Amino acid sequence: MTLKTLLTFILGICIYSFCVGQATNEILLTKKLDSAFAKVFSNNEPGGSIFIQKGDKILYNKSFGLADLKTNKKFTDQTITNIGSISKTFVAYGILILQNQGKLSIEDSIIKFFPNFKNKELASKIKIKHLLTHTSGLPDNRNVEKDSIYYLTAKDWENFKPLLQTDSLEFEQGSQWNYSNPAYNGLALIIEKVSKMKWQEFIRKNIFLPAKMKTSKITDGNFPSKNVAHSYRKIDDKFEEYDYGEYPTFCAAGNGGVWSSISELRKYILALNNCSFANCSTIELSKKVWRPENWKSKNEPVHSMVWFVHRAIFDDFGNEKCNVIEHSGDQAGFKSHLIIIPEKDITIIWLTNNDKFITGAIRKILIELNYIE
Repeated sequence: MTLKTLLTFILGICIYSFCVGQATNEILLTKKLDSAFAKVFSNNEPGGSIFIQKGDKILYNKSFGLADLKTNKKFTDQTITNIGSISKTFVAYGILILQNQGKLSIEDSIIKFFPNFKNKELASKIKIKHLLTHTSGLPDNRNVEKDSIYYLTAKDWENFKPLLQTDSLEFEQGSQWNYSNPAYNGLALIIEKVSKMKWQEFIRKNIFLPAKMKTSKITDGNFPSKNVAHSYRKIDDKFEEYDYGEYPTFCAAGNGGVWSSISELRKYILALNNCSFANCSTIELSKKVWRPENWKSKNEPVHSMVWFVHRAIFDDFGNEKCNVIEHSGDQAGFKSHLIIIPEKDITIIWLTNNDKFITGAIRKILIELNYIE
């Protein structure tokens, strides 16, 4: 046997061993995930759908349980659910698209769009970028618990309007961070004021269509009627519907009004990667943390103009960190999470309607099998 033949033989064995090892690992991943989700979902109860991809390889794409307990319709990767605060990423991209069109700037003061602020001097210092990054300092003046009946039907304007009465900030704009749902109701209204159309229609034309997201929709105080899940919570060991009509602020759309599916959100990620609805410089900017010059918090900023962007520990001993770009959703009994790990070329998307958050179980198994070692 010549040296060249020997080397070719050895290389072939290595490639074969690698492929066999990889296939074995993928089988083990499926078994472990199936086992974990068997504890979370039952065939005759509310369910969910999970998608995991590494590069071009789909590692996991399965659905469990029911989308609707009344009709017994199964949950699939086509099932439309409310994605909660992942909706905010669409609103944010809508603002950035308008900036690219030269119709606004994230440096614009919000007083330009809402001149009826009680304290105009205060509002004049707050810019669109502060609303995008949850650093405006505007307190949430809504009294949702006291006025829960009112907020069952309140839309974007009704949820943002209380902020106009703000007379003092929680902190200087840009100096700290505090998550704000009504800030995104305000951003949705800004899209309407600038685009001269309902913001839902603006997002459909400028993001859904370029991304080929044909079944995704954004509600405007109503509930989708076709191929849609209901959400539930368990009370006294029994699942009860918990969404439209039961959960205050559910009708407000800017903070959580997008309805989509696993198959549609996969198109969203592909559109991001291909810069289909915004130029690549905008997409890249959206993945970078915004660091205000006047930042005073002891915690590092973790929000871009669109996403949460941070270094996450993927080792129980804290030995390695990876950049993670993500946004979760939590509205009534709907839970969701979209996670991108660029360094590992991994995308994770999951949706549930059983009031359960499942990222922890997925993370644990991916670490065990060295997908995010």
